[in-house]
Amino acid sequence: MIIDFHTHTFPDPIAGAAIRKLELAAHARSFSGGTQSGLLHAMQAAGIDHAVILPVATNPLKCASMNDKALAINESRLTSFAAIHPDAPDWHAELSRVKALGFRGVKIHPVYQGVRIDDPRFVRILARCGELGLTVVMHSGADIGFPGAVFCSPAMLRSALQQAGPVTLIAAHMGGWRNWQEVPEQLLDTSVLLDTAFSLGAIQPLDDHYAPEELALMSEEEFCALVRIFGSSRVVFGTDSPWDDMGECVRRIEALPLADQEKEDIFCGNAKKLLAL
Repeated sequence: MIIDFHTHTFPDPIAGAAIRKLELAAHARSFSGGTQSGLLHAMQAAGIDHAVILPVATNPLKCASMNDKALAINESRLTSFAAIHPDAPDWHAELSRVKALGFRGVKIHPVYQGVRIDDPRFVRILARCGELGLTVVMHSGADIGFPGAVFCSPAMLRSALQQAGPVTLIAAHMGGWRNWQEVPEQLLDTSVLLDTAFSLGAIQPLDDHYAPEELALMSEEEFCALVRIFGSSRVVFGTDSPWDDMGECVRRIEALPLADQEKEDIFCGNAKKLLAL
């Protein structure tokens, strides 16, 4: 079984425009149209059995409406997390409602939401999610669409967790995109899990005569070293679809010189526990 813990979709009427806008900002190519049907088709082609959809709230006043729509996504092959914004005026009540509705967790994105992860507004959200037993998936590290912006370095995340207290949190992109050298020092002695999204392989440039300075991501050696430092019980598989080819993501992990049990932990074992599948 393979569970993809990091995917994104958009409502059909706006998916095309949203993907194009994000492609232009990142100067990087997407691999599908960003719709739910496109995700299911890509999963089928890649041999992925289940996927977690991670909505990002960029408007603090629209969390409730986003979560109502996210709830309707859930089906046998898809689980949607909820969205929360650090500036949502009803953040406390909305997180309680998210828990009551049966969501397994929430997605936050400090860069897109314009607030540092160690800001008190995020710290209170982490603390409340810990109280409610909600898993938090958080973008960590730099962001391809926001060069130079630093809102969620591993050091910032460590500070936030020290203030918030116990919470189950997945730091996406192997703990800190383009900040990988900081991850062991800052996060190893925390309870943070890592996801594999957009960390192996290379960025696929958009055909706009501009490309990110560095197309290569982590090497296999760097990736495996991080897995072994943290242990495979703290790593979950993610593709960041539609921003990476799901089939290639599966093949990259399968080709790594990791033990079968380590690959099983990453592909499904840890995700099953988090999702209670």
